[in-house]
Amino acid sequence: MGRWWVSLALNPFDKPTGHGRRMAYRRTERETARLAARHDAIVEAARALACESGLGAVQIVPVAERVGIAAGTVYRYFPSKDDLVAAVVSATAEREVATIRAAAAAAPGPLSGLAAAIAAFASGTVRMRKLAWAMLAEAPPALASKPPPNPAPQAGAGQGGGAGEGREGAQRLAFRRSIGGEFESLIRAAIAAGHLPDQPAAAMAAAVIGAAVESLVGPLAPASAGQEFERVAVQEITLFALRALGVVDARARGLVVSVIRNQ
Repeated sequence: MGRWWVSLALNPFDKPTGHGRRMAYRRTERETARLAARHDAIVEAARALACESGLGAVQIVPVAERVGIAAGTVYRYFPSKDDLVAAVVSATAEREVATIRAAAAAAPGPLSGLAAAIAAFASGTVRMRKLAWAMLAEAPPALASKPPPNPAPQAGAGQGGGAGEGREGAQRLAFRRSIGGEFESLIRAAIAAGHLPDQPAAAMAAAVIGAAVESLVGPLAPASAGQEFERVAVQEITLFALRALGVVDARARGLVVSVIRNQ
């Protein structure tokens, strides 16, 4: 093998000794912090591109240009585009789930917590329109290119591969399930407290997610016309979801006003 190939197998941060051998390079805290900051900057730049144009727009060269580094530097952190896309999906999922949990936890009760979570989810969805659509509704290319199975699977069957193949597809599916699980738990808590009529919490959680995604960023959703438009859209879908779950109109409107005021 040539030298270039051997060098790829070595840690780029290792240093040679005087005898031609290499010793492990122990990073300082400052160096570790600098590398972590660059890693986060690369992921954030890729995420911004995905929010603007979808996950398909995440390419190594444009991301490097946004960060102000060479494309080769990006490859030191992410060996392939797929690795970078997977990092974007993972970071976004963690951020959005944490936002929903924090919104619900800050509310004074189970019903207001549910309303706050719906509004937080809607706000995040409309803020990252194309990325949200890709993560919550769009099939990854590996799945989209496949013909539908024949015969059609029964309900509940084959749930392990519904979001496509590979790490990215698995992460998208995990994100959808995490969001659904958050809403299911909040709906169950509101039912247990007597604020909602008895209903299938898992199915209603999926319905809330579907309504928000389709109405805010789906193919039939109106084009965004600025922050005020998005604020009103979040209010309307939150109100719609609360009504659909069985909250009477006057109570639902009061919850929406309170949630939006506290955002």
